[in-house]
Amino acid sequence: MFGIPGQSPVSITPAAAAQIARLMAKDGAHGLRIGVKKGGCAGMEYTMEIAAEPGPMDEVVEQGGARVMIAPMAQMFLFGTEIDYETSLLEAGFKFNNPNVAEACGCGESIRFKDEPAA
Repeated sequence: MFGIPGQSPVSITPAAAAQIARLMAKDGAHGLRIGVKKGGCAGMEYTMEIAAEPGPMDEVVEQGGARVMIAPMAQMFLFGTEIDYETSLLEAGFKFNNPNVAEACGCGESIRFKDEPAA
């Protein structure tokens, strides 16, 4: 695990926890696995999937009835991130408030992390 021992790598807002708990109940899942992968116009993008069980090296965070599993390769990129769920008139979805992001593209789905070369 990266970061400070005993400190959760991510935090989950009450709105995000409620949505994750709904997804877990609906799909009978163990939780939501998040990660990052190469792609998008800024170089990287977040990944999310309903997971039946945690991977052997996943970091598991439980908060407010929600369970999030962080894929091993994403742990250093997501440390300190707040996971939120926002609803507006036109859309609803998860939002990552990540202090490690240097820039994001206009659509908000592609990111570049600090100390990562530009694509």
